[in-house]
Amino acid sequence: MRKSVAAISLGSNLGDRAALLRKALASLALLPGTRVVVRSAFLETDAVGPPQPRFLNGAAILETTLSPEALLGALLGIESALGRMRSVEKGPRVIDLDLLTYGQNRSHTVFLSLPHPQLHRREFVLEPLSMIAPKLMVPGRGRVSDLLAKIRG
Repeated sequence: MRKSVAAISLGSNLGDRAALLRKALASLALLPGTRVVVRSAFLETDAVGPPQPRFLNGAAILETTLSPEALLGALLGIESALGRMRSVEKGPRVIDLDLLTYGQNRSHTVFLSLPHPQLHRREFVLEPLSMIAPKLMVPGRGRVSDLLAKIRG
């Protein structure tokens, strides 16, 4: 099967945040046909949304033979296994895994939007992603390093 490169963001603001991010990364490495190529350091950031604890965020680049839909399903499964409850939109969460890019794929369905529709606006996502893949091209948006520089003005 053909391998594709996918970018993933990771975040946590409840519990042992670093341990939860490490568990999520370990779970990603166990997905069939998937390898974690590189991961960023974890960065502490303010939460977006209602008042809540600060987040620990990171990013990872994967090589995978999973389809974008199967990879997203696996991310949701990892979140569930680590105790994610979806009760308050943009509220506190033990783990948050987002599929940011999948190769140069562009799609918008009820289940999946690629690239992630808010990626180019989120410094807390672009900063760790820029640490590991500054030249990554976000389809329709540009290079990760340029998107981060634009946000920072």
